[in-house]
Amino acid sequence: MIEALKLFEEQLGDKSYFGGENLGFVDIALVPFYPWIKSFAAFVGLNIEDGEYPKLIVWAKRCLQKESVAKSLPDEQVVNEFTRKIFGIQ
Repeated sequence: MIEALKLFEEQLGDKSYFGGENLGFVDIALVPFYPWIKSFAAFVGLNIEDGEYPKLIVWAKRCLQKESVAKSLPDEQVVNEFTRKIFGIQ
């Protein structure tokens, strides 16, 4: 997962979205993974918010500002509960 995050960060570069200045296909394909990555990172002690992936976090938050994106993603608490259940974390 860390290698994938590094690759995403590198490919995003200084662009607003992977598609450039507009939300594109890659953005739409990747943004649903954000809540899951965030949840998993929290459980394994990886700090993605203040850590090594600042561009990726800014990108995700920018995507979430779009109402259609925000409405389509699962609630963070639901994702955390599911992650706990899958990995047997109390």
